[in-house]
Amino acid sequence: MTRSQRLDPLLRVKQQRQDDVAREVAERDRTLAEQEQRLDALRRYAAEYSAPAATITNPALLANRLAFRERLDAAVAQQSRVVDDTRQHCDVERARLMLASRETHVLEKLSASYRAEESRVAEQRVQRELDDLGARRVRNGAGGGDGEVPA
Repeated sequence: MTRSQRLDPLLRVKQQRQDDVAREVAERDRTLAEQEQRLDALRRYAAEYSAPAATITNPALLANRLAFRERLDAAVAQQSRVVDDTRQHCDVERARLMLASRETHVLEKLSASYRAEESRVAEQRVQRELDDLGARRVRNGAGGGDGEVPA
């Protein structure tokens, strides 16, 4: 088994790992987009609800409205933290993908280098064999078949 063939299983494992991390990045990106949409919806709702309530004259209703706005503001703040946390996880997964990609690329280059070296050695061996065959034919033809090399 050649050196390049010995690298093939490791290269397949690294490529599989890179594919797995890429899928995880895509999943994190999807989750981030969903969380950002939720945050945008909460912010729109909070903006709509924060319009002045000039028509409310009942103190109990006004107190309920203010309490609801506080809860809504707290929900917006919490969702902002969720978005930030999700974004950090996305960044971590992207860094993992970059590392996995770099590892795979290094192994691919090493494997290609080994294959090129193996090919070069094989070509040299074939050329040596052809040179030896040619030299034997010359010896056999020039020496009258007695195996001596003419001086």
